[in-house]
Formats: sequence, C-alpha cells, structure tokens
Amino acid sequence: MKDPRAFVAAKRDGKAISEADIREFVEGYTAGDISDALAAAFLMASLLRGLDAQETLALTKVMVESGDRLDLSGLGRTAVDKHSTGGVADGVTLVFAPLAAALGLAVAKLSGRGLGHTGGTLDKLESIPGLRTDLSPEEIRRQVAEVGCAVAAQSSNLVPADGALYALRDATATVPSIPLIAASVMSKKLAVGTDLILLDVKAGSGAFMKTPEDARELAEACLALASGWGRGASAAVTDMSQPLGDAVGNALDVEEAIAVLKGEIGGRLRELSLLFAARALELRTGADHEEALAQAAEAIDGGAALERFRTMVQTQGGDPRVVDDPEGVLPRAPIREPMLADRGGVLAAVHAEEIGLASVALGAGRLRKGDPIDPAVGIVVHPKIGDRLEAGEPIGEVHARDRDAAAEAARRVLTAMNLAEGPVQPPPLVYGWM
Repeated sequence: MKDPRAFVAAKRDGKAISEADIREFVEGYTAGDISDALAAAFLMASLLRGLDAQETLALTKVMVESGDRLDLSGLGRTAVDKHSTGGVADGVTLVFAPLAAALGLAVAKLSGRGLGHTGGTLDKLESIPGLRTDLSPEEIRRQVAEVGCAVAAQSSNLVPADGALYALRDATATVPSIPLIAASVMSKKLAVGTDLILLDVKAGSGAFMKTPEDARELAEACLALASGWGRGASAAVTDMSQPLGDAVGNALDVEEAIAVLKGEIGGRLRELSLLFAARALELRTGADHEEALAQAAEAIDGGAALERFRTMVQTQGGDPRVVDDPEGVLPRAPIREPMLADRGGVLAAVHAEEIGLASVALGAGRLRKGDPIDPAVGIVVHPKIGDRLEAGEPIGEVHARDRDAAAEAARRVLTAMNLAEGPVQPPPLVYGWM
C-alpha cells in the first residue's frame, strides 16, 4: 500500500481524503499492517480538522463492510432497531424491545456494555441469572422471528473495524468527534438489516453531548448516514440533565424496567419508552400520534409487553421468574441504606454524570473495558427537577457491599443535587424529533 503517513498528513492539513484511501487505511489498521501510533494520529487529525459528509459516509461504509452482517429479511414483521447514545438510569431498551414486539414489530438490538458513567444494557440483562447475550447471528434471527425481540452483544465478526478504532479512540482522547461518533454508531446499526432505525440522542449533564445543539448536530450526522445508505431512520434529542429513571445500577435497572412493564410505575422512563414505540408505529403503519401512543400504552397496561419480556428472558436462558419476583431472583447487595435529604428546597439541577460515577464507584460500572462489575449494587434516587424536598425526608437508597461505600455514595448524590427556594420548571423530556 502507499505510505500511510501521507494519508494522515493530508487529513492533518485539512485536505479531502478519498473513499479508496480511507478503505486502504482502515483495512490496513484492522489487519495489523498500520501501527496504533499512525491510526491515533489519523483519529486526532479527524477530531481537529473534522470529516465532511462524504468522508464520514466512506468511513462508515468501510467499517460496515469489514465484517459480517445480520440479515433480517423475510421476518414478516417490520424490523426496528433503537439506539441510545448513553446516559444515567436509561432503561428504555429493556422496556422498548418487548413493547415493540407486543405491537407486532421485530426488534433485533445489538447493545453494549457500560463504560464510564453510563450504564450498559448487556450488563443489566446479565444480572438475570442464566441469561445469555452472546447470541450467534442465527440465534438472533431465529429468536426475533419467534419472539419478536432479542437483545444481544455485538459479535467479534460484526463491524470489527469499528471495534478496533473505538478502543483506540477511548485510549487517545478522540471520542468527542461528532463524525467519528456518528460513523461508529451507524456502522453497527447499518450492519443489521432493519427497516427502521430509531436514535435517542441524549443531551445534558449525564450525556456525552452536553447541550441540545450538540446533540442535534450528532443526530443530523447519524440521519445523513442512514439516508446515504438508503435506510429509514428517525431521531429524537432527549433530556439527560438528570437520571431518566430512578435506578442507577444493573439488577436495580431491571427491577425498575419490570415495574414499568407491569404498569406499576409511570414517570419519564415509561413516557420515553412509549414515545419511541409510538414513533415506530407512526412511521411503519401510518397511525397518527395519539392512536399510536394509545396502542403502546395498552400493550403495557394490558400485560402483552410484560409477557414478551418474560419470553425473551426465557429464550435467552434467563430465569423467567424474575418477572413475578424480581427481588427474589435478582442479586441483592447486603447493605441497603436509605438516603435522606440533607436540606429543604426545590430541586433545580442535577449533576447526573456524578450520580452515575457514584454508582460506578460502588462497583456497578467500569472505567476501563473489561473491568468486572457487581450486578447487585447501585443507587435509587427518586426526586426529579422541580420536586420539593424537605430536610430529612427519604429520597432513595444506596445498595452497597459495605456501609462506608454506601455513605460515600449518598454523600456524592446529595452533593450532585442543587436546590433553590422558588418553583423550578422541569426540562422537557424531548427537545425535538427529526
């Protein structure tokens, strides 16, 4: 191949790079013929100089074509994939997948593991005893055909070029590049043959994109890639200025999702899950918004979504009794300490990332890929922005291995909450759809 240093220098100097050169470079790096140092230099040049729409599409195409693809044709159902850019207490996938299946859609969801302050759907599901997420493409397709939904890990043969570049981005401080994020996200979505891709792009203190404007830019970049691939897609910019649900952990997240599927609790987690399910119906069946929302609510309140979740868990080897007795089946931490408000006032702002990191410190997450996690520990925090707190009132609880760790987590949560005297307007759940 030609000297890869010239390719990196071209991007460093702000010159356009061709699809052929991108392909040669990425394939060379994936094969081990190009060093980490040169690939890191390319990623940094891309972060600083940017990638235009054609370069981003070319990079995405090369990554998709670097490995296997999952064929979902002939299912007899509309195949839908939903992706969240990550946040705190975001259990939407756990609710959305069985809910969409109960509505007659097919969901093949390739999920990831938690990293940093964000939780991972695979880690959450694997807190259910026996449940497998390492499904082969054949197992995923068969389960989607029979059950309507499957949530599984990305295989090593699916988009391997993205796996290699993602690990290097994480190690070289080049994650916050919108074109690189968009190419990474969409390469995994486009390698799966769904009819519709739904994107939940988070904005706020608990998200990678801190402002709605940055989140919209990322959403637009992802939608442009879907369009360039001829794939139907829609995106919502949603709020992550506070934890979405109440549970920040793994088993705790599953327990909360089951409560939503049982119709036992409402709140922002249920609302956002319903909105994404309704959006899928609107785009695939032509139903109007209110009709689609009513159908989605009935699928939860009538029990159909819960039964799909039970079947999905059982089909993937998990203990289906988790639906009826989550507290008895899921792992439990030995220490369960209540959290009390240390002052009174109206909750005005929340540093959601800090709450996520407090849960990680308990053992519920990982700071480096491959770190072990403790599925039983975590934090439950109930107040949302706009709620009034009274000093000394219970606001949640910490699930920990020892009392010192529980006390430190509670301290961090209370420090992350800013209170005001007067009324506070809660942020919108959804900033806009595209």
